[in-house]
Order: sequence, then structure tokens, then C-alpha cells
Amino acid sequence: MSTRPDTSREDGAPGGWDREWERRLELATPQDTARGLFFTSMLEAVRSLGDEAALARCQQVLEGQGFVSFFNYPIARLVRLSGAAVHELSGRYGGPEEAARALGRKATADFLGSPVGNAVRLMAGQDIRLFLGGVQTLYRVAASYGERTVTWHGPARGQLLIRRSFLPVEYHEGVLEKLLTEYGVRHVKVRGQQVAPLDGTYDFSWE
Repeated sequence: MSTRPDTSREDGAPGGWDREWERRLELATPQDTARGLFFTSMLEAVRSLGDEAALARCQQVLEGQGFVSFFNYPIARLVRLSGAAVHELSGRYGGPEEAARALGRKATADFLGSPVGNAVRLMAGQDIRLFLGGVQTLYRVAASYGERTVTWHGPARGQLLIRRSFLPVEYHEGVLEKLLTEYGVRHVKVRGQQVAPLDGTYDFSWE
């Protein structure tokens, strides 16, 4: 569960989330880029979690642009796409927070099922610390922005610090929850807190 100002409306519509996306767009620079795989993964998540109509509306935000997995594209386009995806899925998942978490979980499931994700798991073996470290290293290769640091506070708990991320806290909660659950641990708990406009901390634990 994340800790952030309540920006949703009582009817579950995005409401203040529109302003949240606008703030993130204002902080993006031309040097902030992400690989095309982030865009294609987001679109596939909308298709899987929503429907073809929702996918078509999200594609309109991109104005017909296609993406090559390992080419770089402006992060501002990913922010716009993510905002549209959360909006489209908000009603189905009971609000923008749960929609963002669902997108994070789906993106992680796709990553873990990919050849790259399988390679990271094989290299890490049963060492979950090595696994999480490998995932953070891959992220640094895939995006030009941001910083991620894992600090361990015990054998089954720690904190992930993410600086300059343009996706919301709830999205990263979904990512981390799925990473830990798919690795085989049980009773996973993840609590994210936005500590600056683009920074968040994520306390995680399992039993």
C-alpha cells in the first residue's frame, strides 16, 4: 500500500491523477529516454488487462508511432501513455491506484517470462538478493534516467529507493510485489512512499 496524497475522486475516476501526470511531464527533459520495450510492454498490458478498445485509445495518444525494443524514445511519451493506460483501466480495477499496480504486475510477469528475465533468474539461482540486484542493473541499461538502490534490513526485509522515476509509486509497488512473489517467497508485503516528486521508497518483506 502506498503513502501519497489522496488524488482520486469518490467515484474511482482518476481525478487529481491528471495533475500528477502533468507534474511528471514538466520534470522530464530531452535527455530522459526509455527503451521501446517499455512502450510495447505497456501496450500489451492494456490489451491483456483491458480490451481492444482501450488499447486503441492508448495508441491514439502515441499518434501512430511504432517502437523498436532497444531504441530510445522520449520519456514524456511513456508518461502520456502510462497516464492513458491508468485512465482506461481505472474503472475496471476500482481506481487509478489499483490500475497502476496491475500494470506494474503485468509488466513484471512479461519481463520474467522473457529470455532476459529467465537469464537473470538462472544467474541468481536461489539468491534473491542477487536476483533483485540483477533486475536493478538491467533497468539502468534500459533507461537513461533514475537511480535504484536496495538496502537489506534482514534476511527477509529491505528497502528499495528509486530516484527520478516518471511512473507512479503504485506501479512500482506492483512491480516489486510481482518480482518477490514470482521468486517463490510467500506473504509478500510492499509499502511505497513518495518522498519527492519523482522519488519513492519501498519497504518490502516476506515470510
